[in-house]
Amino acid sequence: MLIYYIGKNKTSVNTFANIQWGLSLISTVKYSHAFQPIINIDSHTIISYEVLLRGRNNESPMSVFNQIPRESLMEFDQTSRERAMALAVRLGLKCSLNFNFTPRSIVFEDGKYIEDTIAAANKYGIHNKQLVLELTEGEAVDSAIDLQRVLNQARRYGMKIVFDDFGVGYARLNLLADIQPDWLKLDMYLLRNIEQHAARQSIVRAICGICLDLGVDIVAEGVETLAEFRFLRGLDISLYQGYFFAKPGLECLPAVSKLYMEK
Repeated sequence: MLIYYIGKNKTSVNTFANIQWGLSLISTVKYSHAFQPIINIDSHTIISYEVLLRGRNNESPMSVFNQIPRESLMEFDQTSRERAMALAVRLGLKCSLNFNFTPRSIVFEDGKYIEDTIAAANKYGIHNKQLVLELTEGEAVDSAIDLQRVLNQARRYGMKIVFDDFGVGYARLNLLADIQPDWLKLDMYLLRNIEQHAARQSIVRAICGICLDLGVDIVAEGVETLAEFRFLRGLDISLYQGYFFAKPGLECLPAVSKLYMEK
């Protein structure tokens, strides 16, 4: 039987036959990937591309996930990551790649999927230091100790660690203190029309202060307007991702708009 780790406990989730059936479906699902750049505003360079799951005709990620049995999602995620690497290399990747991982997929078998990701990257000529692991906020963290141990191992391999969507979901300040990621992505909800919301401004300023003390770089994610960019730039934030700079490109590595340089 396939075993999933929930914290330190092993939990059977389905029979071997059902899981094999789920895995066989993965090869029949039609999907592709989009890439969205993350830029350093100081150097005017693209430092990474976030990998985004899409349908073959640019359909939403959920249209793909809905075709995968729940018990096979982690294995599908890994297959998807490896396919995205191959595509990025064919497209001429020169920088890093950001991949989303759930807490459960990180601690599964003490980091199996992280090791598989590194092995696939090496196969395609991608250096460990080009791999950026984004911890998503779609589920609670059952064992912060296990998560910290595996993420520290990933960091020793050369990977960067990112907290995604900080400020919503299950993000907690104690995880920030215990793990101290390389980057922290501010949730786009906090940033939407931030120039008009004093309370959000205070929260973002406080997070910036904490990250400065901890040596964590902030990524302003989901920036869509010049007004949002100007406010955030005033906080000395250097890393950005959002439609204001470039929309995700299906099966391409999009360039960045130079409009922000003219403002």
